[in-house]
Order: sequence, then C-alpha cells, then structure tokens
Amino acid sequence: MSRAALSALADRIDGVCGLIGRVAAWAVLAMVIVQAAIVVLRYLFGFGSLWMQESLVYCHAALVLFAAGWTLSVNGHVRVDIFYADASPSTKARVDLAGSLLLLIPFMVAVIWFSWPYAARAWALREGSREAGGIPLVFLLKSFIPAFAALMVLQGLAQALRAALTLATANPNATSGRAS
Repeated sequence: MSRAALSALADRIDGVCGLIGRVAAWAVLAMVIVQAAIVVLRYLFGFGSLWMQESLVYCHAALVLFAAGWTLSVNGHVRVDIFYADASPSTKARVDLAGSLLLLIPFMVAVIWFSWPYAARAWALREGSREAGGIPLVFLLKSFIPAFAALMVLQGLAQALRAALTLATANPNATSGRAS
C-alpha cells in the first residue's frame, strides 16, 4: 500500500473511533439527568428505581469503554511524559510503534480472547439483571468489553500506521517503511 493509502486508512480508523467516542460522550449528559432524577424521586417523593440506578452503570460503561479509542487518537491517555515529551518526532514514533505493536494490540487481543466466551455465554442465556426490576440487558453490557478491545485494536493499528509513516518520512530512502 502507498503512504497515502495507509494515511487514509489511519484517518478512517480515527474517524470511526472518534464518531463512536463522541456518541458515547453523550452518556455523561444521560448520567447527570438520570442521577438528578434518582435524587429528586428518592428524596422528594420517596420513590426508588433499580432500573434507573443500573442505567448509570450502563452509561458509565459505555462512556469509558467506547470513548477509550477516541481518547487514544487525540493523545488523551495518561502516560509518563518525562522522556517522551522532549523526544524528537522519530523517537516518539518509535515509542508509539513499539507500544502499539508490542503492548496495546497484543493486550487487547488477549482481552478479546478472554472476554468473548464471557459475552457469548451472556448472549446465549440472554442474561438479565439479578435484581427484580433491573435492566434485562446484562448480555449487552458484557458485550461492551470485547467491543472496547476491538476499538482499541483498531486505534492501535492507526497509531502504528502513523508512527511507521513518520519513520518512513524521516528516512525517505527506506523502502520497507522502517528507519535504518
């Protein structure tokens, strides 16, 4: 693939993760509204709703898990920047490439591997809340885990592609895309 095609692929991955992350960010508003409703209903009217309380867990899970790829794409994840912050672009690209290929992607593949049976079993049982009056969609909640890992793999691939392109640009004589 050409550099332009690889860059376009990384841009498309960023776009998908960004769109999913921005949609998931609306969960914050939903959480605030639901939490306010819970407080008002409980303390003013003496009414409690397990369904509403569980919906906070669903919204929080969606927010954290589905916005993670987007956060990675905009360098929003916490990292130790003692050496990275002052490094040259090629050094940063090497760190990003190694981090993506050796740490992020293998770990997320392991998360998919181990969480898939967990989610599949929940789907097979159409698992619902253990509590009466709870949300009957626990199988959907458990599916968020492999979906999160898949998004992180995609974003890790985009990060690796960008790092490889940076290294290839830093050394334009390299034919394999790797710096010498």
